[in-house]
Amino acid sequence: MTSISNVSKGSIIRFKGEPHIIESLVHRTPGNLRAFYQANMKNLKTGRNVEYRFSATESVDLIVTERKQYQYLYRDGTDFVMMDTDTFDQINVPEITIGSSARFLKDGIMVFIVFSDDGSILDVELPTFVEVEVMETSPATKDDRATSGTKPAKVETGTEVSVPMFIQSGSIIRVDTRTGEYIERVKK
Repeated sequence: MTSISNVSKGSIIRFKGEPHIIESLVHRTPGNLRAFYQANMKNLKTGRNVEYRFSATESVDLIVTERKQYQYLYRDGTDFVMMDTDTFDQINVPEITIGSSARFLKDGIMVFIVFSDDGSILDVELPTFVEVEVMETSPATKDDRATSGTKPAKVETGTEVSVPMFIQSGSIIRVDTRTGEYIERVKK
């Protein structure tokens, strides 16, 4: 247990029995009232955002974590099979642990897995940007390329991304894994 004043943004604590990551922590001293810490946290099991007010003298259970690099191999039902590149050990990671960015996992991509002190998987961190090939999209006419609209495109991982009109099938694009947005076309 450690004082809430020793906790910073990005720390993982055990709050009400479940792991939460601190997204913001602000110290407040309102007028003649006692000081407190306003915390915005994300539950790592459910993905829900939680807001809580800690007393300035309150203690929290800080979780010791370990971050290791793994390589994505293949999908096994609802699990994703990852391999430790040092020991070649394989582990299954549930889809809910990865979250919505799982739709951009492609063979061979390197990810970081955050383990708890008890060995359970807390979080999977994908690269911020991935390069994927556009497999299918409607062809653009000369008039469409002149406008600044967007159209849906199916990429190699099977998900749909909204892309500019000038993107053709076979193009390589860079996508933000956090939001699923098109960033730019990659020239190869």
